[in-house]
Amino acid sequence: MVKLNKIYTRTGDDGTTGLGTGARVPKYDLRVDAYGAVDETNAAIGLARLHLSGETALDATLMRVQNDLFDLGADLCVPPKADETPGTALRIIPAQVTRLETDIDTLNTELSPLTSFILPAGTPASAHLHFARTVCRRAERIMVELSHQPDETVGGPAIQYVNRLSDLLFVAGRYANARGAADVLWVPGASRA
Repeated sequence: MVKLNKIYTRTGDDGTTGLGTGARVPKYDLRVDAYGAVDETNAAIGLARLHLSGETALDATLMRVQNDLFDLGADLCVPPKADETPGTALRIIPAQVTRLETDIDTLNTELSPLTSFILPAGTPASAHLHFARTVCRRAERIMVELSHQPDETVGGPAIQYVNRLSDLLFVAGRYANARGAADVLWVPGASRA
């Protein structure tokens, strides 16, 4: 259980922050950047949820995702060890990835196939979901970069989760656009006249 009695600690005044292991690292550390981008994704989803009037099923899905994103942040702030005993640290698990795939498939059944790329526009909920998708893609890029650093590890399910989440946010953006009927299609070269 998390207990936060004091919000400021002054321990970061020197430009460092603590990982879940207790190790101090610079605030610009790539691992901190990764879980910071995950936190930004979570906040962007929260903004999108404010505009989902009447979409209770989608809202419940996104609330569950927001909780998962805290799990992902916890996963990232404690670097995995090769000899780690399963269950000693909170990790994203394959079942969470599978759940996203199920959610994508469920939402997608109500959408017509795309015939063009779409612009991040339409309803406010849709625009916010597309914004959350772009933030999620940035989190994914940072996590992949982190996983390629010497002496760094990111769990495979964690990377799979953010990859699927950006897909879910794309489909959710279409779903929030009157099940795709209000999608704004890209017209290549439309402003060249």
